Amino acid sequence: MKVLIATDKPFAKVAVDGIRKEVEEAGFELALLEKYTEKQQLLDAVSDADAIIIRSDIVDTEVIAAAKQLKVVVRAGAGYDNVDLEAATTAGVCVMNTPGQNANAVAELVFGLLIYMIRNNFNGTSGTELKGKKLGIHAYGNVGRNVARIAKGFGMDVLAYDMFCRDEDILAEGVNPTCSVKMLYQSCDVISVHIPATKETKQSINNELLSLLPKGAVMINTARKEVINEAEMVAFMEARPDFKYATDITPDNHAEMTEKFGARYFSTAKKMGAQTAEANINAGIAAAKQIVAFIKEGNDTFRVNKK
Repeated sequence: MKVLIATDKPFAKVAVDGIRKEVEEAGFELALLEKYTEKQQLLDAVSDADAIIIRSDIVDTEVIAAAKQLKVVVRAGAGYDNVDLEAATTAGVCVMNTPGQNANAVAELVFGLLIYMIRNNFNGTSGTELKGKKLGIHAYGNVGRNVARIAKGFGMDVLAYDMFCRDEDILAEGVNPTCSVKMLYQSCDVISVHIPATKETKQSINNELLSLLPKGAVMINTARKEVINEAEMVAFMEARPDFKYATDITPDNHAEMTEKFGARYFSTAKKMGAQTAEANINAGIAAAKQIVAFIKEGNDTFRVNKK
């Protein structure tokens, strides 16, 4: 069995060493494709792979077609919209993610971005504090739960909306559930976005929803850029000079937002949520363990596509 690590943005060496240990102790072969510059390099590398570990790399119909022996793809991270699930299902390939492995790293970044924004980019002027503010968590999954944990340490009141999470489960963790996403937005000083990019959520954060936010609100998006209606975000920020927005997913209209909104808008140069040594190691090794369990035992606990 051949396991391929295909990463345009490579894992840290310690993560690769951990993956290698898991794979080779299972009796499998490990191959490495790092910092590739052309898609053909990926197509060549997958031709004899039984399993692939990726990060933000694109596994589309062409890649799956080229991988004649492929049985499983594991996305080392939570989001998996970079994999064509339909093509994988048609080809009989299992696709998994590694939920929770990057959650703390993303949650800590939320507060790094948030403090930067409420302290006016550290420009020497007077900002505001988090204590006593209401934080709304838009999707209460692994990252959302870590955001709630950290927010309590700041003395924030924490609310959450998640259509797939029971109110009693949210309440049990000391967080107040809201009955609707609209209620969340109109109730909170800060919104932290954690929804995935799906058919239902793409462009869903629009002017109608944003307009519910109270004066002085801040939004932090460490999820996906596709969930934001960017044109309506620009219009809203033009109409609401009190609002601030920060993200670690560069919007398509980044230049326009930078020019128009200055210090009220910030985006990291690259997606930074999982860019810590710890998250890198955790997600990579989890991916390797899941591949071994799938091939040896048929364990597909974290499968995200249909059988």
